[in-house]
Parts: sequence; structure tokens; C-alpha cells
Amino acid sequence: MMDYFNKKHMPELVLSALFVIYLVIGYQVPDGVATMIDSTLGKIIVLLVALMLFAYSNPVLGVLALLVAYQLIKGASIKTGMAGLEEYYPTEAKKWSPFTPTHQFPYTLEQEIVKNMTTQKFNTEYVKAPFRPILEDTYDASPLTA
Repeated sequence: MMDYFNKKHMPELVLSALFVIYLVIGYQVPDGVATMIDSTLGKIIVLLVALMLFAYSNPVLGVLALLVAYQLIKGASIKTGMAGLEEYYPTEAKKWSPFTPTHQFPYTLEQEIVKNMTTQKFNTEYVKAPFRPILEDTYDASPLTA
């Protein structure tokens, strides 16, 4: 255990302490850094650095690096607003999902009546009316031609 406190392992101890402080305090990422980290390339770089620390240094430092990388990516996504968009923006899968409550309607009375109306036979024979409409006084207007 005392082997980790010599000069050779001091940078790892300092980095571990910084990681613990970052995780405990919950420091927010600045806007410029958040924009860079929230891109695809930024996420890949952050994950690669964390995985390299995990592979080539103390395992405790590697686990802390993975936790800090997750927190950085999550914090950057919240800072730029992409987390809200990903959660609430409707995707095609969300819109057309058959299991959403908006697509589950009961069979309504209107649907039943329309179904019954389309199967009925209607009388299409017209009866000649026994009266003829009379045009009122047109007050010198031009006559209608029929």
C-alpha cells in the first residue's frame, strides 16, 4: 500500500483526487467545453481517454475515469440541451408505436352507425313532385332561362 505513495505514483493519486472532487462537487461543464464534448468526436475522445486510463493505470483510477467520462458526457448533453431533445423529441418509433395510449381507441358509436349505413340499400328512384315552383316578382330583373 505504501508503494502507491511514492513519487512514481503521485500523478495518479493527484488525478484520482481531482476525479473524486469533480464527482462529489458536481462541477458544471462550461459552454464551450460542453459544445465540444457533446459532439460525436468529443464523446469518442472522452471515452478513449477514460478507457486508456483504465487499461494503463491503477484500476481505481480507471474506474474513476469511466465515472468522470460518463458524468462529463451527461453534463455536456444537459448543458447543450440535447438531453431534453433526445428524451422529449418525437421519433418515428415513438409516433407510430402501436402500444402508445394515443393509438388505442375503443370502437365508437359513430363507427358502428357508419358501418350499418354502408350496408343498407337506399331508394334511388326519384318521385316527380306534384307541384311546380313559382317565381316571385323579379322587379324588372332579367328572366331565368331553364
